[in-house]
Amino acid sequence: MTFALDSFSLCASTADLDEEPAAREHADCVEFRMDLAEEPLATLDGYDGELPLLVTNRPHWEGGETAPYGRLDALAAAVEHEAIAAVDVELATLRGRPAGTNEIDPAGLVEHARANGAAVVASVHDFDGTPSPATLDGLLRAAAAAGDAGKLAVTARTNGEALDLLAATHRATIRGDRVATMAMGEAGRHTRAVAPVYGSRLGYAPVDAADATAPGQYDLATLRRLVDDLS
Repeated sequence: MTFALDSFSLCASTADLDEEPAAREHADCVEFRMDLAEEPLATLDGYDGELPLLVTNRPHWEGGETAPYGRLDALAAAVEHEAIAAVDVELATLRGRPAGTNEIDPAGLVEHARANGAAVVASVHDFDGTPSPATLDGLLRAAAAAGDAGKLAVTARTNGEALDLLAATHRATIRGDRVATMAMGEAGRHTRAVAPVYGSRLGYAPVDAADATAPGQYDLATLRRLVDDLS
């Protein structure tokens, strides 16, 4: 399965693929949080849904719950499933941050994903704040170059910081970089709906707001309506 990174796609974020039927009306894809699932590979083996999957296996140091050992190997096994359209790998991992004990290395994972028809999203998450505009530009440029799209999620404490992220998204789009951006937290919540106007290619939302996987997420139906109304 595939989805286009040349246009906006809305992903339903979940660790439970049984939610996929409920997501179909509003989502273009499902972000499967392997790090939050009890038996992620077994769950993938049983998946027969209609929506393509973006798999994420986030480590503790970037907001996830996966132990480092075998984390990349699990992603490598996941991308062999025909439903996988994309895999999310942290930019820090791709830059050489120690990834624990794995049979595959980050470069090998990227090659293996692409060989299996899966796009690579290189991601950065900042749960402490929003970097300077120059740093935002540098991170987006590096992430877009490292993957087929670069994802940057920051934490906005003010409207000004949210605006900085939107401006960086616009600059990246003008450069020709494929990026996905959002600001976490209440001050940045609106960016999840507005960032696609400035070129963000991916959005994330839970089917039910009570199951949010990041601060400030709208529920899926609400974000779909907001994005569509603004497009």
